[in-house]
Amino acid sequence: MTPILLENQPVWNRLIRFEDVNGQERYGEPIDDDLDVGIALHRGEDVYARIVQAESALDLSAVLSEDVVQVKRVLAPLRPEEAGTIRCIGLNYREHAAEMKLTIPKTPTMFLKATETINHPSGYIVAPHCADLHDCHLDYEVELAVVIGKTCKDVTEDHAMQYVLGYMTANDVTARTHQNEVSQWDRGKGFDGFAPIGPVLVSSRVIPDPSVLQLQTVLNGQVMQQGEASDMIFTVPKIVSFLSQGCTLQKGTIILTGTPCGIGVSRNPPVRLVEGDELFVTISHGLGSLTNPIAFKPSKHNGHFIEARI
Repeated sequence: MTPILLENQPVWNRLIRFEDVNGQERYGEPIDDDLDVGIALHRGEDVYARIVQAESALDLSAVLSEDVVQVKRVLAPLRPEEAGTIRCIGLNYREHAAEMKLTIPKTPTMFLKATETINHPSGYIVAPHCADLHDCHLDYEVELAVVIGKTCKDVTEDHAMQYVLGYMTANDVTARTHQNEVSQWDRGKGFDGFAPIGPVLVSSRVIPDPSVLQLQTVLNGQVMQQGEASDMIFTVPKIVSFLSQGCTLQKGTIILTGTPCGIGVSRNPPVRLVEGDELFVTISHGLGSLTNPIAFKPSKHNGHFIEARI
């Protein structure tokens, strides 16, 4: 069955929010449809985008111009005030449940991340304070992010895709020590900058069936996570419908849909993110890669960290 998509589709297929070489913030569409913007900028390659005349990624009246400019730095596609709420689903991949030795849940497990967690695709991930900083056990989780393009409530699973604007790569960064201190996951997953998103927002028109997406985490050249969205226990339509029951999902709401197997804490021995790591968090079909560096000294990278929250 072909899903019914958002009625008023945006003019763009792959949207980026970025700074040009003059430091001006703009919206645009990469001129190379196959380019992984995050990796290209990380390698110092030239990236160009056709300007999209818009005030927001949520602006469905945006106009695609013929003007092309060079991209200096790519920003999170949505600002925190546009997202409003980040709703997250835990334990949503069958292989991940198996590696954690947990039973398959009958209903989605939900938690929230504050909008202060939103981070740019190459912004520093700063570890929270610990008595021994390296004991906080900083961990990665590649996740598909769904962006709601039209406010909804009490939607059925069959009609859920009518409210999906598009998809992004996300990293549900987690401080395992803090997560295990309390019963609620918000603590270990809710620190500032713990939700890098982007580099690209891909229209749901381009990917009508998100189950085809492939997710990967590469740490220092080693593949740590390699999964497919088809392994999800609860599909995107199911998740959108579930979260909307009795709850208004405002336009701009970001939904993180869970992570595949291979997280650091499940490995033997456990793997921790440390300063100097090269971390690539990637999703296929044009969503691209997050390339966030790791920092254990907030004061040292404070300027970058503040920028990650605007």
